[in-house]
Amino acid sequence: MSSDLLEARLAKLRRLRELGHDPYGRRFPATLPSAIVRRKAEPLQLAPGATDDRARIRVAGRIVLLRDMGKLAFLHLRDADGDLQIGVSRRDVGDAAWELFKLLDLGDLLGVDGVLGRTKTGELTVWARSLTLLTKCLRPPPEKWHGLQDVDLRYRRRYVDLFVNPDVMRTFRARLTIIESIREYLRSLDFWEVETPTLQPLHGGAAARPFTTHHNTLDMTLFLRISPELYLKRLLVGGMERVFEISRNFRNEGISPRHNPEFTMLELYQAYGDLSDMMEITEGMIRAAINRIGGGAIRPFGVHAINFNPPFARRRYFDLLQEFAGVDGRDAAAVQARAASLNIPTQGMDDAIVINKVFEALVEPHLVQPTFVIDYPADLCPLTRRKPDDPSIAERFELYVACTELANAYTELNDPAVQRETFTRQLRGEGDETMRVFDEDFVMALEYGMPPAGGLGVGIDRLVMLLTNAPSIRDVILFPLQRPRAGADEAQHP
Repeated sequence: MSSDLLEARLAKLRRLRELGHDPYGRRFPATLPSAIVRRKAEPLQLAPGATDDRARIRVAGRIVLLRDMGKLAFLHLRDADGDLQIGVSRRDVGDAAWELFKLLDLGDLLGVDGVLGRTKTGELTVWARSLTLLTKCLRPPPEKWHGLQDVDLRYRRRYVDLFVNPDVMRTFRARLTIIESIREYLRSLDFWEVETPTLQPLHGGAAARPFTTHHNTLDMTLFLRISPELYLKRLLVGGMERVFEISRNFRNEGISPRHNPEFTMLELYQAYGDLSDMMEITEGMIRAAINRIGGGAIRPFGVHAINFNPPFARRRYFDLLQEFAGVDGRDAAAVQARAASLNIPTQGMDDAIVINKVFEALVEPHLVQPTFVIDYPADLCPLTRRKPDDPSIAERFELYVACTELANAYTELNDPAVQRETFTRQLRGEGDETMRVFDEDFVMALEYGMPPAGGLGVGIDRLVMLLTNAPSIRDVILFPLQRPRAGADEAQHP
């Protein structure tokens, strides 16, 4: 930022204080959002050029446009709902307020008391009767308010991104609406929202590397949760028959357009349910979210038009492998050979993990429309009930949309003996190394008796991406993790 621009604004700040204006911290109650102002104006049927002195209005927002035409000026105030035009006439506001107006800049936060009217061209306008400076902005908005375009800076300076790019504000309002619609939908099905520990003595419930920390008083190692699963299942044992949690989870892994180390996940468990119940709930909650945010069930995502009308397609894991990878998933040697042809390193890797690597490489790119992939290899799913007629297959689905996993669900394993054996095999080095944890207390809980249940996890960030046509997970997380910017200086700040 130019030192001349900063000094010019500081000079105005000093002059404002000389005139007795408090540039920071002024309370300004009873303001109306711009959306409500527009609704209040509709029944007035104001003609072009007319005002209604009975329609007194108090608004506040950030100045995003300013046009000085001598003794008359127009500015646009932006709030969370949008922009609203303000007309300022020296005759109407008086000399003192006019002098205040002359010291305003783009980015300042301003309060206005006025009356509703329309300009001669018919644009809805609040004609000011008094002005109140609420906060002086010392840094000019980027690029003369044409929007913050540097993607990296947008994520680092989200506070600027939100007020200069209205589409960003709309995306995050949609996120809030989507989450609230999910809560309402699950409550309508008699689910209870609960809270489980973020700091855990053992990490479990997923194949992921945890973040490790230390509690000084207890002198013990703890982990930021990678999943709330095992605690939610303990609640099923305790008699809470339908529970869900929308939680922040933490996985010490890579960053990509689909991955952030800190992310939001919905997990729910329904006693006496199974995989089919989880499919119905998944379709229902997505439908509820779409109904709340609007836009219809066929939605754009990148170059695709995604059809969210239920029922979603159902495809078997091994059938998809045969179709798109040309390999029988039960033939370990054939899978190893296919992996080698793709240059996938397999040395020391369990066969089930190799199969899934091939699936990710060759099958996932074809799963554009919503598809429940069912009948997973049991070795991939240590917490899942096996099919009674084929114990090599797990009662699990993953929902794929736009080539991305969106949801994961099981008919839950509740046999303590099988669970103990699964944990034991993992400790012996079988399967994914990140799952090599033996949770004795969880097995004990199962020995008290966990009802048969269905469980579901949904990536909230990815769902918001899909429903708002956002290309990166960073576009739907307010403050995504960023690598420190090398050589950051004033010139790089918005």
